[in-house]
Amino acid sequence: MSTIDTPGPRMRFEEWMVATNVFDAIERTQNRCAGKTAITFIDTDPEAPPRRFSYAELLDGIARTANALRSLGLRRGDVVAYMLPSLVETQFVLWGAATAASALPLNPLLNAEEIASLCRAAGAKALVALGPLPGTEIWDKAKRVKALVPAIGVLIQVGGEQDDRRPDVQLLADLLRSSPAALAFSDLPGPNDVAAYFHTGGTTGAPKLVIHTHRNQLAAAYGGAWASGASADDVIVNGLPMFHVASAIFCSLAMFVAGAEVVILSPDGFRNPRIVRDFWRIVERTGTTIVGGVPTALSAVAKVDPKGADLSRVRVNFCGASLFPRSVAEQMEQLTGKPVREVYGMTECGGVICVDPVSRPRVIGSAGCPIPFCEVEVRALDGTGVPARACMPGEPGVLVARGPNVTPGYKDAAQSATLFTADGWLITGDVGVLDATGRVFITGRVKDLIIRSGHNIDPAVIEKCLMRHPAVADAGAVGMPDAYAGELPVAYVTLRQGFCVTEDELLAFAKATIHEPPALPRRLFILEQLPMTAVGKVYKPALRQDCAQRHFSEVLRGEPIAALAVREEPGRGQVVCIELAAAEEDSSHETRQRIAANLEGYLLTLEWARSKARPA
Repeated sequence: MSTIDTPGPRMRFEEWMVATNVFDAIERTQNRCAGKTAITFIDTDPEAPPRRFSYAELLDGIARTANALRSLGLRRGDVVAYMLPSLVETQFVLWGAATAASALPLNPLLNAEEIASLCRAAGAKALVALGPLPGTEIWDKAKRVKALVPAIGVLIQVGGEQDDRRPDVQLLADLLRSSPAALAFSDLPGPNDVAAYFHTGGTTGAPKLVIHTHRNQLAAAYGGAWASGASADDVIVNGLPMFHVASAIFCSLAMFVAGAEVVILSPDGFRNPRIVRDFWRIVERTGTTIVGGVPTALSAVAKVDPKGADLSRVRVNFCGASLFPRSVAEQMEQLTGKPVREVYGMTECGGVICVDPVSRPRVIGSAGCPIPFCEVEVRALDGTGVPARACMPGEPGVLVARGPNVTPGYKDAAQSATLFTADGWLITGDVGVLDATGRVFITGRVKDLIIRSGHNIDPAVIEKCLMRHPAVADAGAVGMPDAYAGELPVAYVTLRQGFCVTEDELLAFAKATIHEPPALPRRLFILEQLPMTAVGKVYKPALRQDCAQRHFSEVLRGEPIAALAVREEPGRGQVVCIELAAAEEDSSHETRQRIAANLEGYLLTLEWARSKARPA
């Protein structure tokens, strides 16, 4: 039975979540579960005896860390950055920094210059990092970052060999020993104080620092704990890095507020091949009840032979971070005999928006239902790409959310300009549908949505149809530019080995199968291979670029063009760059006017490139 009560129909959020900050929430758990194990740490060698820490020891470590930071001059509003693998000390630093100041979790795999940029943007005054150890570069990066960011006044070392060349370095172990076990300051954070800044960013543009208030984190944690049915009887394996919001909130804080046990799967987590190889034996030895991870991690462990490991204590599997392949879900369910349920979240929403709740029947492919006090709507995009009217059940659109888990914005307020709708809902950037019961289904990203004369077309409709054809191995649908409709759907496919089918035959198959006329692809291209991302997904920007180049080359056929290139740029949309033939130098003005007139009506930015044949 879950430790977190179900909120009543008229209950306010403040009545349900009684804690005022993260430290308060963990202290409440400690008061009822002082001697119970909070963290089990499995070292790099899974065969080595694990180290266990009770809730009393967890709270002690957090309090001592907070006191140590205050003794070094850090105050509310200051920022403590950390570059750490998954250690027990990482938990102390994250929640201790949130209590004394604010935390900045950093991905230690970034280069020193990128980390320094994030530290400058956050205004970091202290940096905590793993000390010198063979095979790691974190300490060298930390020293480089401190040199690049003069505002960082203190460097705190966790573990490793002592760097005698750095007299300005503080050892966390020494600080913890000399700090009192009870909080030595009274200005504890309130619900709206900043607990942390988590960095996020897509494949383009500078990373953004997402503000996490204590209210945001606790709303996500309590909601995740309630939806997962977490209790003091649970044990969850956490193999995700502690700069990842899912690791910090759903796999850690949500379990702490419920009184569950968190098993840290070595400093490197799922990146440790020995952990993956011994995963099911670890599940057996620790009595794991909740198996969780991102799709790539669960896909790896699903391939591991359990070799008779007793998995009878597992009660549920959770997966989040991206769309979960059905085949992997089936493998996990066959191994554990328990359902796979999805968690949908984003950094801007405290890491948790929806969970497929254990209190309701599992629906494969559903991201579940919004956590308590969080609302989710699906809205259609207007012609300018702004979420407008609410969609009907089953109608695809962009997901928007609001609630206490939702961030107030980015640290750089200018970056928040397009984060919210005019009426205050956060724009997730994800495409999905709501069914009549309120369940959420995620199908893709807004940038992949095809908008035809204001009609929102989910490319998944086209792709799923074509994938049902016996000759099709893979499919991707994107929008081709159109002067009248804005975009028209087109499809790309690869064929299975030994099959032969024409583009016209596949278009006819789609016409007979797709019952939404605007979604019928106008054209179809058969390729030997689709462009793919590193994680095996169809790379839509390359397809949009390809179909745009094909289309504009046809529109401008006969014009004296030496080269035509298309790219996508944040804030500028589709950029069409044209280089005229060198022979057009004398009449280039008239030619450019004619080409611009032919492209009038398209949503694009036109650029002209200097002819390579002309002198500079």
